[in-house]
Amino acid sequence: MLDLRQLQYFLVVAEELHFGRAAKRLHITQSPLSRQIQILEYTLQFQLFTRNNRSVQLTPAGQAFRAEARQLLAQAENAVSLARRYSQGQAGVLKMGFTAGSSYRHLPRMLARAGAELKDVEIVLEEMVTVQQMEALRSNQIDLGLGRQPPNDKQTDGIRIAREPLRLAVPSSHRLAKKAAVRLADLQGEPIITFSPRDGFYFYALIDSLFRRNDMQPTYVQHVSQIHSILALISAGMGVALVPETAEALHFENVRFRKLDAATAHADLYLIWQKNNNNPAVQAFVRLMRRRS
Repeated sequence: MLDLRQLQYFLVVAEELHFGRAAKRLHITQSPLSRQIQILEYTLQFQLFTRNNRSVQLTPAGQAFRAEARQLLAQAENAVSLARRYSQGQAGVLKMGFTAGSSYRHLPRMLARAGAELKDVEIVLEEMVTVQQMEALRSNQIDLGLGRQPPNDKQTDGIRIAREPLRLAVPSSHRLAKKAAVRLADLQGEPIITFSPRDGFYFYALIDSLFRRNDMQPTYVQHVSQIHSILALISAGMGVALVPETAEALHFENVRFRKLDAATAHADLYLIWQKNNNNPAVQAFVRLMRRRS
C-alpha cells in the first residue's frame, strides 16, 4: 500500500534533487526524509534515485513514477475535497418535488440561486401535487417539497417561500374584464372553474372558504387539478376562476386577470422537508433559501 506522505516526500526530492533542500521545504530533518524514501523504494521494489556525495538524480523508473505520483496525490486531494463538500452539503444530490404552479415563477428563481452557490449539488426534480409531496417525503422518495401545505406534523419542517394574492381570471370578452378591480360579490351567479378537492385541495379549500365567509354560494362548473388547465377552460369561455398571482406568467390567449377589490385572500408557498433527513445538501439548500427569502 502506497503512503501518500511518502509520495509527497518523493515529489519534493524529485524537484529539488537535493535531500537537504527538500527536508527544509518539508520542515523535517534530512535523516527521516532519507529513511522514508528508502521505505518507498523498498515498497516499490525499484530505485527512484541514484545518489552520491555530489548529486541526486532520478532513475528512469523514478522519472516515470514522478508523473504517476503527481496524479495519485491530485486524485487523493480531490477525493478529500469532494468528500468534505458532500459532508457540508456543498455537493451531492437533492431530490425535489414541486407543484406545477410553483414552476411559473418561484422554482426557476430558487434553482438559479442554487446553481450560482451550490454548483456541485445536482437537483433532481419531479412534478407532483402537494399531497403527493407529503407522502413522498415520509417515504424518503424526495428530500424537499415545494408546495402549498405548511408543515403539519412533528416530523416535518419548512419555511414559507412566498405569499401571493389571488387574482380573478376571466375571458377577455367578459363584462368583468373591463373593470380594474373586482368585488367578490360580482361573482355571484357566475360559473366558477375551481380546483379539484382531491389533487388541488389547498386551493379548493382556500377559495371555497373565501366564498363561504362572504355568505356566497358559488356555482362550480368544473373541478380541475392544474392552473394551466383552468386558464385553458377560461380561454374557451367556460367560466371564471380565482387563481394565484403567478398564473399571470402563463399569458393565455383570451384570458384577463383582475385584482380583487380587497386583499381578501392569499396563497402561500412552502419549502418542506423531513427533520430526520440526513442529506447534508438539504440544510445547505434551506440555509440558502432562508438567506435569500
